[in-house]
Amino acid sequence: MKIESFGKTLEGQEVTCYTLKNRNGMTLKLMNLGATMVSLLVKDKDGVFRDVILGYDDPAQYQRQTCYFGAVIGRNANRIAGAACELDGQVYYLEQNDNGNNLHSGKNGFHNVLWDAEAAEGKDNQITFTYLSRDMEQGFPGNMKAKVVYTLTDADEMLIDYSADTDKTTVANFTNHAYYNLGGHDAGSIEEHVLSIKADYYTPVTSPKAIPAGTLAKVSDTPMDFTMSKKIGRDIGADFIQLKYAGGYDHNYVLDTKHGIMKLAAVAECEKTGIAMDFYTDCMGIQFYSGNFIKRHPGKSGAFYDFRHGFCLEPQYYPNSVNDEKFASPILHPGETYTAHTKVKFYQKK
Repeated sequence: MKIESFGKTLEGQEVTCYTLKNRNGMTLKLMNLGATMVSLLVKDKDGVFRDVILGYDDPAQYQRQTCYFGAVIGRNANRIAGAACELDGQVYYLEQNDNGNNLHSGKNGFHNVLWDAEAAEGKDNQITFTYLSRDMEQGFPGNMKAKVVYTLTDADEMLIDYSADTDKTTVANFTNHAYYNLGGHDAGSIEEHVLSIKADYYTPVTSPKAIPAGTLAKVSDTPMDFTMSKKIGRDIGADFIQLKYAGGYDHNYVLDTKHGIMKLAAVAECEKTGIAMDFYTDCMGIQFYSGNFIKRHPGKSGAFYDFRHGFCLEPQYYPNSVNDEKFASPILHPGETYTAHTKVKFYQKK
């Protein structure tokens, strides 16, 4: 495994990069700031390797941006209404960083801390990141031991396995916030990508603040329907209130009623490069985000990123589920272990 410096944080801390590679040449580069995916090289239909995730050339750029490119999100992914939640009868107040809500656990979230890293003995294709989140960090109670394991298989699969335990009742709802562009990170708009999402329902939101109403809505006969493959941009401009609230897609799709059952959640393809991916998760929901709030700015290797230049598939509990009794709870108690698993298989279509 290649281990090298990736520069320093704004605070002057050294950041390290780790490169995983399988026998087919697929290569995943990660850094310990945020346990973040920095690059992912995948072969296209002509045998050319393309970097299919958006990112930056140094840690300081990751810290300055607000897109969470490639990072692990925790303790809680997505939004908590009013930036407050009740645990064991006590209300905990969190950072308000998104229209009065808490988004992705605030500025001190897992995306912005240095993780410990350990390469698997005798393996060049796996690395484990661990982090001890102290009691009341981010505003959540409990000392939480978090772990994320990345693995590249020789079947061109990327595995992400999460786990955590705590000594006080808290929230555990992790995800990865990679922005994919299967044409290459510098290829521009993803609206021509073809996508399917294996969900008959989604959780509609009540306003641009993007907090779910606590109900499930059918995708059928609406622009939210991805049960059959279609281009991301086909219906994205439709006169539909949910799309207007978010400026496009930024919604949780309902995959299953149980956490822990692995299933195919989505399939995406760039017809131009032939790169396709099957996205599996054992989470209950998956947030599909079409990159509506990316503003033009420089990315890695001289690229410029802009509106809808990447899309996200974020497996997780439903947004604001810690406050909504109608949704399955992300609350983790002492003695329990939180787990979640993601598998992304890449392949080429001629």
